[in-house]
Amino acid sequence: MTLKPLAERLRPKTLDEYIGQTHLIAKDAALRKAIEKGFIPNIILWGPPGVGKTTLAKIIAYKLERPFYILSAVSSGVKDVRETIAKAEKARFFNPLAPLLFIDEIHRFSKSQQDSLLAAVELGTIVLIGATTENPSFEVIGPLLSRCQVYTLKHLDKAELEELLDRAITKDSELSKRIFNIVSTDALFQYSGGDARKLLNILEILANNSSEPSVIIIDNETVTDILQENIAIYDKDGELHYDIISAFIKSVRGSDPNAALYWLARMLNGGEDVKFIARRLIILAAEDIGLANPNALLLTNACFETVHKLGMPEARIILSETTIYLATSPKSNSAYTAIDLAIEKALATSNAPVPLHLRNAPTKLMKQLGYGVDYKYAHNYPYHFAEQSFLPADLDGTKFYQPANNQQENIILERLKSWWKKRYKY
Repeated sequence: MTLKPLAERLRPKTLDEYIGQTHLIAKDAALRKAIEKGFIPNIILWGPPGVGKTTLAKIIAYKLERPFYILSAVSSGVKDVRETIAKAEKARFFNPLAPLLFIDEIHRFSKSQQDSLLAAVELGTIVLIGATTENPSFEVIGPLLSRCQVYTLKHLDKAELEELLDRAITKDSELSKRIFNIVSTDALFQYSGGDARKLLNILEILANNSSEPSVIIIDNETVTDILQENIAIYDKDGELHYDIISAFIKSVRGSDPNAALYWLARMLNGGEDVKFIARRLIILAAEDIGLANPNALLLTNACFETVHKLGMPEARIILSETTIYLATSPKSNSAYTAIDLAIEKALATSNAPVPLHLRNAPTKLMKQLGYGVDYKYAHNYPYHFAEQSFLPADLDGTKFYQPANNQQENIILERLKSWWKKRYKY
């Protein structure tokens, strides 16, 4: 008999066994209350890999005692969806409560595949539980998303990883037979990255590679050494997803088109979702290119739309062009820095009143109270500019945006200096 993987052996069967996501399944959490009352809406579980989306769906099905169907968006087509819905309709003859349909990686479903779900969701033929690692606002069609409650799942924190580790070595039928010498867990938790499945996969690797079968040592050096030797086993796709996207981003930010193309190729070879890459390029354009080359944001949006329409293999060409363009563009993070400074200051001064001259005055009373008085309408002044304060009084003169040193923003800086002589001095 083949032994199941550790992650499958330890899969929780009840909410009380479930580790993490306390904001969803704590005693007073809304989702837990819905499950315990036996009523569950159509839901989308959004979160990173290995945080318990599939497990939570199975627990819901077990608790509600309804027919439960599972489809993977990677391997299922419209035909599979329709056949499953037909089965669900037949199941309603024996159970008046709607069956549950769990769709893993629902973000990989095309528009037509998602459309095929819509009628069944609207009519209550099935209760949909979708799982996605991508923002459903971008990947789930509006009509379907509007009929679903989105729940966000988070990476497991250190305390939750420690609880999972303890459960694995004390409760698992195989690991509980071994002696664990836990010296340090920093590397174990770092490599896990808040992913429960990765943590359990690493434990299996450590157990299988232990020089002394009955004793398993867990320390930073051992974990690092063994994972470097078994890197393909450690990552189920043979690609360190988050490390490679990080290397890709940093290569573009560092203006190295050759390195950026290499990491792009690694992602494409590993079967990475081209829309995920395109979204990262949009963020790069705003965060790292910014006002040094505003056209970068336009190009990356066009890139996303195009790869969404074409898919692979043609998408690789558009991604290559956009990657090279961003890597070879001048860089600026001034907009990114400016908004973070402004948000920090706005939080600290959230009760600061809007100056009277900036307030709207639609009524006579408001005008009598001074609303809108002394406001200078910029277009009535030379060069369409009139110096006046637009910030709360205590913040007058505050500067959040500092143009970076590049050709485009040097022009902006000169313009600001001519307008705001006290704030941007020559």
